[in-house]
Amino acid sequence: MEVPIDSDGSVPGTLRPGGRTARVRTAVLRAAGDTLAEHGFAQLDLADVARRADVGKTTVYRRWGTVAGLVADLLTDMAEQSLPRTETGSLLGDLEANAELVRRALADPRQGALFKAVIAAATTDPRTAASLHRFYEVRVAEWAPCVQQAVARGEIPEGTDPHEVIRAVSAPLYYRLLTTAAPLDSDTARRAARGAAEAARAGVYVPSVPSVDSVPSVAASAEE
Repeated sequence: MEVPIDSDGSVPGTLRPGGRTARVRTAVLRAAGDTLAEHGFAQLDLADVARRADVGKTTVYRRWGTVAGLVADLLTDMAEQSLPRTETGSLLGDLEANAELVRRALADPRQGALFKAVIAAATTDPRTAASLHRFYEVRVAEWAPCVQQAVARGEIPEGTDPHEVIRAVSAPLYYRLLTTAAPLDSDTARRAARGAAEAARAGVYVPSVPSVDSVPSVAASAEE
């Protein structure tokens, strides 16, 4: 079967660096992000995004199909463009770097508004929720090795769940973003990192295993 070729020589749907497909994707995702930040998920419309991006409406509908599909790709791009983890040689240093990275993103007027819009949409739109979950899975997985290295150095107990530690760093920052009008400053980020580090040292993130005595036996269950 013959494969269709775009005018720039690329296969439609591929992301050849510098190619037309990549440029279109960049423009459309930028326009979608701007719309989300300015007006929220409810006002996101493929035709309007195409107009903002100066891209043919047919191209946008053919490639992304739905608003949920566009948001999914936007989150994928955001995960890909996020900065890699920082390794300082200590758990606290690494978690502080993570917290500051999250803080800067959420404190940015455009990025903070964009996250609010997507999180709100995820409460009612299953596909957006799934895309948001994937975004955070990618980012947590990027930073999890910092915790694994801390275990190897003996800073925190064996069995510490690295993903839970990283989530614990971000949780206070998102809570403040969504529930208060208080600023997201660097002190807030440092406190979040210190709290997660202290909890990790105390073994809070080592999954508890039920003792044999606490698990009812099959015989006991049958007698009941």
